[in-house]
Amino acid sequence: QVQLVESGGGSVQAGGSLNLSCVASGVVYSSYCMGWVRQAPGEDREGVAAIYPGGGGTYYADSVKGRVTISQNNDKNTLALQMNSLKPEDTAMYYCVATYCTARYRPRLLEYAYSGQGTQVTVSS
Repeated sequence: QVQLVESGGGSVQAGGSLNLSCVASGVVYSSYCMGWVRQAPGEDREGVAAIYPGGGGTYYADSVKGRVTISQNNDKNTLALQMNSLKPEDTAMYYCVATYCTARYRPRLLEYAYSGQGTQVTVSS
């Protein structure tokens, strides 16, 4: 059974940084795509970043490109999202997501099968 538990959210001022972390259990990193999505109040979920197995690279949404870095530590079963130069529009609940994938089968980030409970990020101006 896949379980994803996020931490690291908080309140920061614009320009600040946060490092979100996700501890994953039941996930085999060599067979799973991992990522982060976010949802602001009254808004649809938005894909933020993804990392693909087997050195398959990463994906970043245009809205965060250049400001965030996704990484994973297979030994510790953790996924991280380092966020810098935060803006008020980054305010949202951030969810760690995961799904089985292969080089030929890569679901859209918003279609990942598993999600954690989320961690809140609030950026004030």
